[in-house]
Amino acid sequence: MSQNPIFERATRFLSAIRHCQVLGLRLHSADATGLTVILPYSAEIVGDPNSGVIHGGVLTTLMDTACGMATLCVLPEFEVCPTLDLRIDYMHPAAPHKDVYGFAECYRVTRDIIFARGFAYQDDPQQPIAHVVGTFMRMGKGIKGAHSFSGSLNGGAA
Repeated sequence: MSQNPIFERATRFLSAIRHCQVLGLRLHSADATGLTVILPYSAEIVGDPNSGVIHGGVLTTLMDTACGMATLCVLPEFEVCPTLDLRIDYMHPAAPHKDVYGFAECYRVTRDIIFARGFAYQDDPQQPIAHVVGTFMRMGKGIKGAHSFSGSLNGGAA
């Protein structure tokens, strides 16, 4: 089954980022409206060994990654877009021994800044673990290192 180009580019992005590999992040869905990333539950990401609850920093990483990757859904070509600001409102802890899904979308794109929002959930998107909003700076396509990274995202050699 052939995926859409946004899904393919986002999958390559995840595979190129070391901390995403270490956490085992994988893409669930991606299209022009946004994307969803899966954080698989594992003992290595537990913050409280007594309860088995996932560490909040790992959830922050999931949501920062999802929001940053959502820029791939709205830009015609890859651009380096580092996080300027990220705010996360935690609603409740993630249930132990369950994967977490992070959905993100971009709701405004300007010449210099991309605005993203999303939420983390487990079984039901209507019962989010956390809400997130973030801003990402558009550094452009021409900065040092962006060309080779962009080539690998677009299926070319790095």
